[in-house]
Amino acid sequence: MYLTMFLSSVGFSIVIMSVWPYLQKIDPTADASFLGWIIASYSIGQMVASPLFGLWSNHRPRREPLVISTAISVAANCLYAYVHVPHAHNKYYMLTARALVGFGAGNVAVVRSYIAGATSLMERTSAMANTSACQAVGFILGPVFQTCFTLIGEEGVTWKFLCLQLNMYTTPVLFGALLGVINIILIFAIFREHRVDDMGRQYKSINSDGEGSDVLDQSTEGSIDHVAVVALNVLFFVILFVFAVFETIATPLTMDMYSWTRKEAVFYNGIILSVIGIESVIVFMVVKTLSKKTGERAILHAGLLIVLVGFFILLPWGKKLPNIQWQEIKNNSIPRTAPSEMLAPFWSLPELQLPSNHTAEPVGCPVTQSWCLNTPMIYLAQYISSDVLIGLGYPVCNVMSYTLYSKVLGPKPQGVYMGWLTASGSGARILGPVFVSQIYTHLGPRWAFSLICGVVVVSLLLLEIVYKRLIAFSVRYGRMQEENC
Repeated sequence: MYLTMFLSSVGFSIVIMSVWPYLQKIDPTADASFLGWIIASYSIGQMVASPLFGLWSNHRPRREPLVISTAISVAANCLYAYVHVPHAHNKYYMLTARALVGFGAGNVAVVRSYIAGATSLMERTSAMANTSACQAVGFILGPVFQTCFTLIGEEGVTWKFLCLQLNMYTTPVLFGALLGVINIILIFAIFREHRVDDMGRQYKSINSDGEGSDVLDQSTEGSIDHVAVVALNVLFFVILFVFAVFETIATPLTMDMYSWTRKEAVFYNGIILSVIGIESVIVFMVVKTLSKKTGERAILHAGLLIVLVGFFILLPWGKKLPNIQWQEIKNNSIPRTAPSEMLAPFWSLPELQLPSNHTAEPVGCPVTQSWCLNTPMIYLAQYISSDVLIGLGYPVCNVMSYTLYSKVLGPKPQGVYMGWLTASGSGARILGPVFVSQIYTHLGPRWAFSLICGVVVVSLLLLEIVYKRLIAFSVRYGRMQEENC
């Protein structure tokens, strides 16, 4: 299951940097806005599939949804490699391929529900942290693999008898398909159903042969606290929402504030995100030990506070204004659109000539964003400090929310519930960039980050309200003491 999580995240991130140039190559009619749909289609597919695969895993052997979902991802990756073949509507084939890859990634709900059912309360936090660490490593290594495949070049090798082009765009997805095939083989070879109650006592799983639901012992008796379930879904949505905002805002913010070119912004932020990824893996390992001493609720509370401080630091405080792209007005030049515009309109920064050095690509805060004229710049030290804090708080909140959620649900089958949690996260990753693009473009970073701080404060208040309800199922019904889980 750890490997399944790793391969799923690699399959997503291994092509994310090359989607735009590949789309331009196969279909010149595709504009920036269509790329936004292609990027969002992954999360939409995952949001739809997660509850379905979760429901499936509740009533049938988990091997079935795992194999089928992985097979869908393999087929979708192969489709992606062939989107250049049709003579028209190539962009819609790419959209379909990415949506199907996201649909296959709905197996994340099955993986987490299996881990929740196969571990005792004492083991749960550690297992969930390991799962998130594998997922994080996959997201880190995906772009690394992509970078290696760029050595093949845009032309690459063409196998005419297969109508297949092996180049820097198609080889990564075919590699992802190969990893998927390996994953399917391993699921058949070594995966087995295993289910224990909250105290670690093994009993027959309803997933083993599609029968035996009457063998569940008394540990499953009792109703789930749905108030706690809904609250954790809301908290998880907020956690992924603010991180999606953080990921989306990084490039345009640094281009506006520090006069970085697009190339510099992608390069430097790539390094920063890689360091944050490594930081996250370390945090995942640390919280396994720390949670045994303080408990998951306290760590979740601390994580949200750290995220709040991280975004509060990003608020502009000084008097120095960012450099302005005045040349746009002087020359009445028509800006060209940056590739990222489709994801976030504010990513579209005009390529205008600077009066000082006449470079092809102007830098600074475009005067079309009226807030650039009166909003102080965010200093680089602020930005780096915020990155470190958010990189610390996000993984803490991620693991603790998953762990608390699984403990609140108890030993009952968790497939559907995990599906809804995954769907809420996918929804957050769709809405986050849309929200921040509109606010940042029209109102600036002060409003954008103030609203994010407000959202985090509200989530902290919600956590305070339901704090005493976020306890393990077995503890709620007096079958275990809280210090034992």
